[in-house]
Amino acid sequence: MRLLVVEDEPRLADYLHKGLSENGYVVDVARDGIQGRLLACEGQYDLVLLDLMLPGIDGFGVLAAMRERGRTPVLMLTARDKVEDRVRGLQDGADDYLVKPFAFSELLARVGALLRRGGSGTAALTTQLRLADLELDLASRKAQRAGTRLDLTAKEFTLLTLLLRRRGQVLSRTTLAEQVWDMNFDSDTNVVEVAVRRLRAKLDDPFANKLLHTVRGMGYALEDRGAS
Repeated sequence: MRLLVVEDEPRLADYLHKGLSENGYVVDVARDGIQGRLLACEGQYDLVLLDLMLPGIDGFGVLAAMRERGRTPVLMLTARDKVEDRVRGLQDGADDYLVKPFAFSELLARVGALLRRGGSGTAALTTQLRLADLELDLASRKAQRAGTRLDLTAKEFTLLTLLLRRRGQVLSRTTLAEQVWDMNFDSDTNVVEVAVRRLRAKLDDPFANKLLHTVRGMGYALEDRGAS
């Protein structure tokens, strides 16, 4: 799932990017209100973590622009703990409010709760994805095949989510590197191949019907072609 962090304090922005990425989310960061408004309104995100005090345009301005476009969930982050600020944020359309400083574990719990609740924005359409006997629950971050739980790492889950959302499409190694690892593709690295191999061992090896296919010279596709 793809998240947007709009936070101008560099250390906190980097901390959130690192922590959320390690938990399997694909994370973009905007460091001022103008960039945040642009990304939040034009991008496709499952959740936006929005600081209130931002240069350029404050969080209320970003939130107002977002609510003119749709209902992507918003978790507001701020050091301002006055009741009137929290009330205004919620009245303006924020879905939850977290006062700094906060424990990262609480942030993760609130992110999970908002994703389970979902929304009607561009990206937050459903928390359930299925293909053949494969089922993914994006909110609880659980996957199973034929009723058997798949023990996936955070990155494996993110990789499978991307492939499942774009089922039937061939995704190149460059696309996977950018979307899953948030990195520019380096032809000398085998991080994508290693991750696909490990995912395939859990996803396909125990089952007759193979879902993850290699398209030689092009990339990988998740597709139900029937049991071989």
